Amino acid sequence: MSNNVETMFSVREKPWHGLGTIVQEAVTSEEAIKLAGLDWTVRQEPVAWNGQDSGWRMNVRDSDERVLGVVGGRYQIVQNTEAFDFVDNLLGEGVTFETAGSLANGRRIWLLAKMPSYDILGDVVDPYMVFTNNHDSCGSLKVAMTPTRVVCSNTLALALQKASRTWVARHTGSIGSKLEEARKTFALAGKYMDSISLEAENLAAIKIAPKDFTSFSEKLFPITGEMGARKEESQIQLRGQLESAYNEEDLANIRGTGWGVINAVADMVSHKTPSRKTDNYQENQFMALIDGTEVIMNQAYNIIRTF
Repeated sequence: MSNNVETMFSVREKPWHGLGTIVQEAVTSEEAIKLAGLDWTVRQEPVAWNGQDSGWRMNVRDSDERVLGVVGGRYQIVQNTEAFDFVDNLLGEGVTFETAGSLANGRRIWLLAKMPSYDILGDVVDPYMVFTNNHDSCGSLKVAMTPTRVVCSNTLALALQKASRTWVARHTGSIGSKLEEARKTFALAGKYMDSISLEAENLAAIKIAPKDFTSFSEKLFPITGEMGARKEESQIQLRGQLESAYNEEDLANIRGTGWGVINAVADMVSHKTPSRKTDNYQENQFMALIDGTEVIMNQAYNIIRTF
């Protein structure tokens, strides 16, 4: 485990992002935070210069006195327990916790929850909601949806026009407000999954002949005269990896369609090993999925809709 990932837990088996240790049953957010080693608090200390208060504050973790970030004087701390206690209201909707942990030496924490499965074109897709909170002023309490095609553990993180994949979850103090926010969160998650289901049907209606797949691959990984030999070779390798993924047996029922092509790209994104495999490459991929920065998936989605 890299130094970037401090603590975590998971339920039954390691989830799609490959991080975590196994526990036997789903838990409440309060129990999850304790199991994940996130039961610490953050306090603020003034940043002084030449004996004068600069107006800036340090967010300090009480468990080890680590400085998690320097923030402005108006910054309000949202403690780990405060950030995720409203998530408990989702458990009544069939949601279960899967993973919790911290990244970047405690500057970012997360809880991952699984919604009830969907049937999309005959495939089981598990919707995951990731709740994150930052202690370094780089982000607020946020929810990100990551549907996963179970048969191959491909993450279908698509940026859709009709439904957001990520949104800010408002932390509120009252029980009534928490229930309202939980219902809103579940509704937004459901809307995204309904949009994914509809988009799958639309993409499945796009027929992709072998020549079309070649054209798609060339558009997704173009080769231009300005490229050096190394970049050109890299693009050729990516095209080969995409073709291999497209011909995998688990895509047999949707091969020859736009939906099959998107899932082939998802297979590449979900399971590719980077050319420079750092100690925390898995965590970087996980954070990219949370933040919606998976460029290739969105490029592929926009290209395939032109066929």
